[in-house]
Amino acid sequence: MPTNNLVFGKTIGIIGGGQLGRMMATTARHMGYRLVVLDPTPNCPAAQLADEQIIANYDDFDAIKQLATLVDLVTYEFENVDLKTARYLEEQGLLPQGTVSLEVTQDRELEKQLMTKLNLPVAPFEIIKDPDDLKLAVEKIGFPAVVKTCRGGYDGKGQLILTSSADFTEAEVMLANNQRLIYEKLIQFDREVSIVFTRSQAGVIQYFPIAENEHREHILDKTIVPARITDSVASEIKQAAEVVATELDVVGTFAIEFFVAGEEIYLNELAPRPHNSGHFTIEACNVSQFEQHIRAICNLPLIPVLFHGGAVMVNLLGDNLQIYREKINQLETAHLHFYGKDQIKPKRKIGHLTFVAGDRDQLINELAERNLI
Repeated sequence: MPTNNLVFGKTIGIIGGGQLGRMMATTARHMGYRLVVLDPTPNCPAAQLADEQIIANYDDFDAIKQLATLVDLVTYEFENVDLKTARYLEEQGLLPQGTVSLEVTQDRELEKQLMTKLNLPVAPFEIIKDPDDLKLAVEKIGFPAVVKTCRGGYDGKGQLILTSSADFTEAEVMLANNQRLIYEKLIQFDREVSIVFTRSQAGVIQYFPIAENEHREHILDKTIVPARITDSVASEIKQAAEVVATELDVVGTFAIEFFVAGEEIYLNELAPRPHNSGHFTIEACNVSQFEQHIRAICNLPLIPVLFHGGAVMVNLLGDNLQIYREKINQLETAHLHFYGKDQIKPKRKIGHLTFVAGDRDQLINELAERNLI
């Protein structure tokens, strides 16, 4: 048993007050921890469960210093944490996750370079720094392709699909507004999947079942678990995850997204935190991605993962919330989660539903017959 574990009664700081921070806070609360949340929005979802909120921007160095005086360790709910402040917290011994994963996952160029270095399969790509690079990328990779900003994109933001040279103008505008882009072959995949796992400070990894994700307008719509992939593909995905986790010396919960085409896999993106596609773990597993995360950063032993057998998670957005409200009496088997956000907007994640059963396919059929998915 580690001697430097952080037990109940101590204080955890969370940078970011959205839904992931809220679910971390929920878990930390029932494990007996105090909480301080740093977020610029007063009464944000995570702050509603915290002992204290520091209302400040994430790169406010004075606010980060204040946070450091109030807590025993710090974690974060998203990867776009200011690196200067993160390094300060690491130097103070308050950031068990370190800054390596943050630095890599903040930048798609660094992500792709890491995957290439580790000989992991990725879609062909080129880094674009000027219009000439864009033309060369088209010659090398062709169409269709996806152009992404190297920094700051999420939920489809900062992405553009190119199907022909007629789309060049939009790509050039995107380049003019960003220092670098990544030009990537658009993979014709059968399924998009993700693996969520947690790695302890001692290097022990516990994997959750691989999830299959369906997107609508670049935003996760629903997650089906376990993913409908072969055992050999699942094994290859776990092997790739272990390679990445070891190289980055991951601590805490981490997610990797993959494209699956037949028996081939392509790593897509990394997330150094709990992940939307892992929300099913709250009810469908004996331990959630959030509890494992808290256990890892507090240097407590991880719990071996057990799974009920089948789960479907549906994101509730401003777009579909009313539809499910009208079906509330049909949701007797759904676990309801609402995030406490003050405004309902299109494309904004408001909550999620999770359906759990012993058999995935039977669950999918039942939900489809009732028009619930």
